[in-house]
Amino acid sequence: MDFFIQNAYAQGAQQGGDSTSFIIMMVLMFGAFYFLLIRPQQKKQKAHTALVAGLKVGDEVLTAGGILGKISAVSDLYAVVKISDNTEIKIQKASVSVVVPKGTYDEA
Repeated sequence: MDFFIQNAYAQGAQQGGDSTSFIIMMVLMFGAFYFLLIRPQQKKQKAHTALVAGLKVGDEVLTAGGILGKISAVSDLYAVVKISDNTEIKIQKASVSVVVPKGTYDEA
């Protein structure tokens, strides 16, 4: 039965391998991940933190849930957003995704 199965031999097998090329490849991979994934995410997080820290009464905001309104009160962690004539909601400041230009929120 051995004549149906051929022996498999390794071709060009290296005994020690080249560790410097492996290290260089790993450094290049980390550099690519840093500049393509990590650094842009850190910049985005820093911009959002600055946006949340700069919220003030009168700003018109859009939340992550899609609610558009005007800020009527601000505390350390929360903001009160007026979304209608007699309707105000309390939200976490971190849920604010963007401050929209003045006049976007129509109080009618």
